[in-house]
Amino acid sequence: MNSLYIFLDEGGNLDFSLSGTKYFTLTSVTKCRPFALDDLLLSLKYDLLEEGLKLERFHASEDRQHVRNRVFEKIASNLASIRIDSIVVEKRKTQPQLHTEETFYAVMLGYLLKHVFKETSSNKHSQVIVTTDTLPLKSKREAFEKAIKTTLVAMLPPLTKYKVLHHDSRSSMSLQVADYCNWAIFRKWSSGDTRSHELIRKGIKSEFDIFRTGETFYY
Repeated sequence: MNSLYIFLDEGGNLDFSLSGTKYFTLTSVTKCRPFALDDLLLSLKYDLLEEGLKLERFHASEDRQHVRNRVFEKIASNLASIRIDSIVVEKRKTQPQLHTEETFYAVMLGYLLKHVFKETSSNKHSQVIVTTDTLPLKSKREAFEKAIKTTLVAMLPPLTKYKVLHHDSRSSMSLQVADYCNWAIFRKWSSGDTRSHELIRKGIKSEFDIFRTGETFYY
């Protein structure tokens, strides 16, 4: 049995006030080896280097538009090899008891991974490997990791192994793919810009506005 890989990225911040972002998104890209898309993006990176661009990694919010176009072209042409899921949180509707990082991540990861495992049978995989970008704050990293582990223990079959890794996105093309997918989803919700979202729409298996029926604003 092969391993199931889940790469996570987030958009927005956890400032629950009017000065914070309106939305928070948590997006997963799920895949199994071989990672053909990673090879294509690595080749693209070297193509761009030969064209004169000094790129250490692909990062959607920082890349020039012509670079984003070429990255999204690669992702869009390989949607069959990945699964994209996302939880969208309108933060004003988040109850105050969920505002702590540990509680917030645990709840949102639970909803997100429920959608992933609903259609991806974990019984077919010997282990699940969850990878996030390196988080700068130790407290946030610990809260995020605890939430992931708690969620995996609750959802995975008893004999399924799991790992939680925090890697710099420079080291992983798959994390860079997750960054691009999450950026496209966050842009759609935060600014109404659907250009990039349309390119990956067919690969998005779930995009759940978790408080869509909520009518109470807490700030």
